Amino acid sequence: MAERLSIAYSPCPNDTFVFHAWAHGLVPGADAPEVTFADIDVTNGLAERGELDVLKISYGALPWVLDEYTLLPCGGALGRGCGPLVLTRPGTDAPADLTGKTVAVPSERSTAYLLFRLWAAKAVPGGFGEIVVLPFHEIMPAVRDGRVDAGLVIHEARFTYRQYGLHSLADMGEAWEQETGLPIPLGAIVARRSLGAERLRALTDAVRASVRQAWADPGASREYVLAHAQEMDPAVADQHIALYVNEFTADLGEEGYAAVRALLTRAAAEGLVPPLDPGALAL
Repeated sequence: MAERLSIAYSPCPNDTFVFHAWAHGLVPGADAPEVTFADIDVTNGLAERGELDVLKISYGALPWVLDEYTLLPCGGALGRGCGPLVLTRPGTDAPADLTGKTVAVPSERSTAYLLFRLWAAKAVPGGFGEIVVLPFHEIMPAVRDGRVDAGLVIHEARFTYRQYGLHSLADMGEAWEQETGLPIPLGAIVARRSLGAERLRALTDAVRASVRQAWADPGASREYVLAHAQEMDPAVADQHIALYVNEFTADLGEEGYAAVRALLTRAAAEGLVPPLDPGALAL
């Protein structure tokens, strides 16, 4: 009998919604994995150290882990109208105002960071100043309190930043979609290559089944989602799930893979990530 798989994903509503069925042994023929909850910067590090079998990571971290892990074609987060925002205090009205300023980001190995750097290369020709890495829930308070000049935010911050009196200076996803016409690659699900082809296929089937069960019976995961949503308002949790769980979560498909390749190719051209080898994204 194979050992139970270990998986790490965030406590955010999209992840708990997607993985609820599998995590609770509700997917026929698939044993429940051992779950670790961790923010994305932590899971990126776990993947780079090769510490778990399956992880939700940033697409921005993918090039550093592809020797040991393979990208699964389901379970992750891509979408439209769901990109990271650059937030400032009122009065910073133009991207050029960020020249020489301190910007807080959730990770330097995140999709958000890659999108920010690709945008800033054109929008902030004078160059920003220091980059400070903070847990994503600390970024908006840091901007509000003047500890940093701007913050790059993800997840439910799209819905709550006005509560902090902050201003959205730019939408990284909007800039990406206008330039490429592609969805935004945010979070990837990766699994150890050493699991072997047969087990990776079974794992893919389990993840996809978990996604479909979540859609078929959204109420089943409600308690699990809200228990891990870090005091998030239930209505915001629902918005979060609606935004980040979509057709690309069930299957990356041709368009999803094109978006991932476009992001990582452009980032590699700017020296932000290692270049991809041909076939690196194949399961």
